[in-house]
Amino acid sequence: MKIGKFIAPCLYLLLAASCNNQTDNTTAGTSVEESASESKLKSTLDPANFERELDGKQVQLYFLKNKNGLEMAVTNYGAKVVSLLVPDKDGKMEDVVLGFDNLDGYLNANEPYFGAAIGRYGNRIANGKFTLDGKQYKLATNNAPNHLHGGTKGFNAQVWDAKQVNDQTIEFTRLSPDGEEGYPGNLQVKMVYTLTDDNAFKITYDASTDQPTPINLTHHSFFNLHGAGKGSINDHVLMINADAYTPVDETLIPTGKLEKVAGTPMDFREPTEIGKRVEDDFEQLKFGKGYDHNWVLKDSSNSQKLAATVWEPTSGRYMEVYTTEPGLQFYGGNFLDGKDKGKGDKPYEFRSAFCLETQHFPDSPNQPNFPSTILQPGEQYQHTAIYKFSVK
Repeated sequence: MKIGKFIAPCLYLLLAASCNNQTDNTTAGTSVEESASESKLKSTLDPANFERELDGKQVQLYFLKNKNGLEMAVTNYGAKVVSLLVPDKDGKMEDVVLGFDNLDGYLNANEPYFGAAIGRYGNRIANGKFTLDGKQYKLATNNAPNHLHGGTKGFNAQVWDAKQVNDQTIEFTRLSPDGEEGYPGNLQVKMVYTLTDDNAFKITYDASTDQPTPINLTHHSFFNLHGAGKGSINDHVLMINADAYTPVDETLIPTGKLEKVAGTPMDFREPTEIGKRVEDDFEQLKFGKGYDHNWVLKDSSNSQKLAATVWEPTSGRYMEVYTTEPGLQFYGGNFLDGKDKGKGDKPYEFRSAFCLETQHFPDSPNQPNFPSTILQPGEQYQHTAIYKFSVK
């Protein structure tokens, strides 16, 4: 069953108060090399710069392209999106995600999550511990004093088994073994990335376990609709389809309350420039050095719904985010500092990217009133995230 079964009742109460270890490099009847030969990305990204063995597995670079010319490059190291070409209102293609043009860039980056798959638990867990069925589990406190994004070597730093299904689809799988980063149970995970013909980047997640375990998978592309490394995102116009958010303490752990966004800088129900209120004298913005919070989506069911939109007026690029999850983390690039230099040797400066991470709420294993993130044996974890691009 879907893990989101109990989402709606929980939110109501709150508001009232491995697999094959070989990497498959073939598409359906077409080699990856042939498929990539027509790619615009191939002129700027050399697959040889990603080809290396890590942890006994081969790292590679893959290319996806839809019928409209939307293109994406991904690597099976962390299932990371390396580049994503999206047209502006004049048809000019631009790479709108931050990343590196070689594997060493990812291995040595100050920011470890560019374009990455996140797990076993996305976001923070307080003090790196939780109790499940009477047993306390201890996790790495890699974002002291808390646990962040699955630990020291989360899904973002693992080499996934990859199978390119066709020119538009790639499948990533891995077995997260019992005890990995302190989590219980053998967790079998499959993610499918697709570039659809309606210009969407779609991710589907499936997972199963042989022991009860927390799970909260998400995606961590850093977007700039001007183009990667091309200035601030504070002029982007954001809408978040949420009446409430989960306020945090000074270590960015939720207090357990849900608070209304009305009358605060957290209110993005109407499209608003990201930078319009980011420097307001508001405690939550001080804690996060800007926006780094979870919004409680209006539709708390596990059906697919619109979570957010982002519009960059100069280029006209417009992104819609859809999800089956109850929450959305909006992060405004507050911890980027220019030390990481990405594709084209461009420095990734303060607030030069945003992330919209579809998710369950942070610290849910320690928050009994939040929707449950515990996956039981015999249940199936399922989650869909869609980033759809157009112009306006």
